[in-house]
Amino acid sequence: MSRLLVVEDEPLIRGELKRLLSRAGHDVAESDSVPHAERDHDLSGFDLVLTDLRLPGPPGTDLIARAGGTPVVVMTSYATVKSAVEAMKLGAADYVAKPFDHDELLMIVARVLEQGRMRRQVAALLADVDRDYPVDGMVGASPLMRDVRARIDKVAPTDATVLVRGESGTGKELVARAIHAKSPRRDGPFVAVNCAAIPDGLVESELFGHEKGAFTGAAAAHAGLVEAADGGTLFLDEVGELPPPAQARLLRFLQEAEIRRVGATRAVRVDVRVVAATHRDLPRMVQDRSFRDDLYYRLRVVEIALPPLRDRGDDVVELARHLLERAARKLGASSFELIDEAVAAIRAHHWPGNVRELDNAIERAAILCDTGRITGELLALDDAAPPSSSSPPPPAGESLESYFRRFVVEHQDDMSETELARRLGISRKALWERRARFGIPRRPR
Repeated sequence: MSRLLVVEDEPLIRGELKRLLSRAGHDVAESDSVPHAERDHDLSGFDLVLTDLRLPGPPGTDLIARAGGTPVVVMTSYATVKSAVEAMKLGAADYVAKPFDHDELLMIVARVLEQGRMRRQVAALLADVDRDYPVDGMVGASPLMRDVRARIDKVAPTDATVLVRGESGTGKELVARAIHAKSPRRDGPFVAVNCAAIPDGLVESELFGHEKGAFTGAAAAHAGLVEAADGGTLFLDEVGELPPPAQARLLRFLQEAEIRRVGATRAVRVDVRVVAATHRDLPRMVQDRSFRDDLYYRLRVVEIALPPLRDRGDDVVELARHLLERAARKLGASSFELIDEAVAAIRAHHWPGNVRELDNAIERAAILCDTGRITGELLALDDAAPPSSSSPPPPAGESLESYFRRFVVEHQDDMSETELARRLGISRKALWERRARFGIPRRPR
């Protein structure tokens, strides 16, 4: 049951509103002016305030700033565009014109209450996430990560749309959270959406909402995730998976800063900053027309490319220790230690699953560890053998990639794959993966 406050100076209208809202299942309090509402009630204790615009003394819109974050819906007999726009500019959640239609009023109240519930749920989820994945959890001092941080710091204070590119597991959502946390929207909601996880037929409804009866099964009005992000940031993960109709709606929203729910006739203005992410090759998708070129350029106002973990050098060990500290807190353990063997295993592994794979490996090792010492065996990385003492180091000034190419090409005729891997200090699987990545096929024997 939601707690509502009706502020209306006309007793007949106030009574009618109280009966209507009570029959809809709400707990309704009432008042006749802004001063009396403040004197008699804790405004922050309500789920919604429904107030007339014209009241004795201060106008009803004064309650917007005094309600402590409680959403305020403004009623006005002067149903002009100007009065509605002014109320919305002051922060009203919505407005309704007198004489009001009962069904329309109940629909607006239900929508605003649902938005409030969604924001509270999102806030609770984010509180849990922030404890385990703080913004300063972007660990690493490699040049590539310094560039990422610099770009985040530059774009965060703006409202520019950002496209984050990177392989799965590189931390694209963490970048989006960092942009939000460093922006003027930091006190607003951060709503994360995995576009690939929503069935095609429900994408538009989930993102943009729907009205009652818009389609079979739409028994009630539903606010979409874009509305839930109003005043904050919407993170669209795997945006390349959006079907064409949803791409068209998203483009219109980015152009007009307004949305129309499925089945609605009236557009709703929203104030949302969009950060999108993908591991897909969007330029190629634009070429083959599976992704709209106009939407791609709208999303790519600023682009941030996240490097894979294998290219971040010593970051992998620093990050492993950070994740191990977090695992210890989650498990209630005093501390864990990565022994040298485990460090060597972490350095040798290719990390195709990036930070997500490292996180899972560290958590699994911590759960199975009985001594407080994390070993290579506990990490269970099948290609993480430490470099052999017989593996020659690359000559000074030669990159590891160049050395790998040269060593394999020079020795693959007189060494087996097993011997090549042993001399390079990697597993056969890692050798095969690097052959594929660097374009060095095995020679037929």
